[in-house]
Amino acid sequence: MKPASVRYIVNDVAISVAFYTQHLGFTIEQDARPAFASVTRGPLRLLLSGAASSGARPMPDGRRPVPGGWNRILLLVEDLKGEVERLKGAGLPFRNEIISGVGGSQILLEDPSGNVIELFQPAAH
Repeated sequence: MKPASVRYIVNDVAISVAFYTQHLGFTIEQDARPAFASVTRGPLRLLLSGAASSGARPMPDGRRPVPGGWNRILLLVEDLKGEVERLKGAGLPFRNEIISGVGGSQILLEDPSGNVIELFQPAAH
């Protein structure tokens, strides 16, 4: 099975690679810094595209892809509270506190460019 790929526009590819590999367990697949790198975690391939990458080129109408927004990757975790404590201890920013619903609990973490990662712990059945 080939991994699913998601592209994130980032402000600094090197800082983003360090964030995803050091804090979230990704490994480097391809490294073309400073323009681009891809990192993987299980079946997810995350394409980190800096300003010099083809993925960050302006659209025909002049709009430029920028980091941030609300679309996000979702990473399953076994101990959400423990992960949040670990990541907050490393000084990483969150958009909210843990919220719980019928399907489980979640929180929104930001990468160094403001892209969102949802950490999700499914509800016990």
